[in-house]
Amino acid sequence: MANKPSIPKGTRDFGPVEMAKRNYIFNTIRQVYELYGFQQIETPAQETLQTLMGKYGEEGDKLLFKILNSGDYLQKIDDQELQERNTLRLASKICEKGLRYDLTVPFARYVVMHREELQLPFKRYQVQPVWRADRPQKGRYREFYQFDGDVVGSDSLLNEVELMQIVDTVFSRFGVRVQIKINNRKILTGIAEVIGAADKIVDITVAIDKLDKIGIDNVNQELRDDGLTEEQIEKLQPIIALQGTNEEKLAVIAEVLKDSETGLKGVEETRFILSTLGSACGGTIATNAEGTLRNELQLDLTLARGLSYYTGAIFEVKALDTPMGSISGGGRYDNLTGIFGMPGLSGVGISFGVDRIYDVLNALDLYPKDSLQTSQVLFINFGERETAFCLPFVAACRQAGIRTELYPDSTKMKKQMAYANAKQIPFVVLAGENEMAAGKVTLKNMATGEQTLLSKEELIDAIK
Repeated sequence: MANKPSIPKGTRDFGPVEMAKRNYIFNTIRQVYELYGFQQIETPAQETLQTLMGKYGEEGDKLLFKILNSGDYLQKIDDQELQERNTLRLASKICEKGLRYDLTVPFARYVVMHREELQLPFKRYQVQPVWRADRPQKGRYREFYQFDGDVVGSDSLLNEVELMQIVDTVFSRFGVRVQIKINNRKILTGIAEVIGAADKIVDITVAIDKLDKIGIDNVNQELRDDGLTEEQIEKLQPIIALQGTNEEKLAVIAEVLKDSETGLKGVEETRFILSTLGSACGGTIATNAEGTLRNELQLDLTLARGLSYYTGAIFEVKALDTPMGSISGGGRYDNLTGIFGMPGLSGVGISFGVDRIYDVLNALDLYPKDSLQTSQVLFINFGERETAFCLPFVAACRQAGIRTELYPDSTKMKKQMAYANAKQIPFVVLAGENEMAAGKVTLKNMATGEQTLLSKEELIDAIK
């Protein structure tokens, strides 16, 4: 007996219904990007390891899927090297390529390679799969799609403002209530400078993030366990206890960072983004008729996105009505293209986690019925003569933009009707001796059971 086929862990098949849902997500995001002047590009699934390695931090390098060289990939490896089992050294000799980990680093490579062809600022969007050798779990996959938008060649913070408006518009169109969290890498750097713990900023943000769960005493103890001194912990207290509106938080942070030029620059940038969006006072804005947001934009100092290339504003989006991790995020990466020989080209971008958005919309049952497009009408097949009579009607329906099927086999009507029900086709068309004699067809509404004798033009009008 043959083994039952399977797919790798962390990957998924998508059938017609699932693809209709995914296309609804793709089309919605694509339309919003294009409203803001973004253009689409694609890059290869494979990139050289030289392009990928060292761009995501040590942990990211471990999660790269590496591709064995073609042919005899062990040709340059001697027995001693095999016995030593130094996986990193072996990988560098037997693998020259890897599957892309995200879309941002390949985009930076693209910009450098195509610089002379691009009109700056260049606004691109890109929807393609990425791969990470992560442990599969709910909401986390090894193969998943990202939908990115980036602007390169402009230092203006208006780009950050527009990206926040894009995020807000996309999730408003989906009907998903979200919280958009914002922070700035310069603020985090300033905090580390002020307390003299530049190497502890990640530990600090992780500990502060637990404040609601474990309380301030336990947060302070965790900071001690991470190696911070009592003096450093004392300086952090205003940050740990930070509350109030976004503007009130910024005022406290500015006071704490008064001796840090970098930190104050981060405060200034954040204040500009918040005030331009009209939400510096915190809370949910009811309308965005004047560019303000429908969803809450919250300053969150515990936000410290792990990717090492962010240098300014950083963003993260979480759904409010269902437990799910980040469903969108991004930030500014002023130095990213410098690693490919083009220093000084500023960029900022966001990424929509399509697979997580898919799960959120499923959990909240937010797909519009018309997004799950199936055929609108099925012509029943009674035989050769009847089919020949129906073919002009079928062609007319399709020319009118009606999604139309003709059942291919002359089989029992019960089976054909079951097919229509299974595919949730709302109308079926029947043509027998009486219909052919009248030069018309019978349209049956599958929901009500109502049947009507119609001409070709009447049929099209009735279905539309």
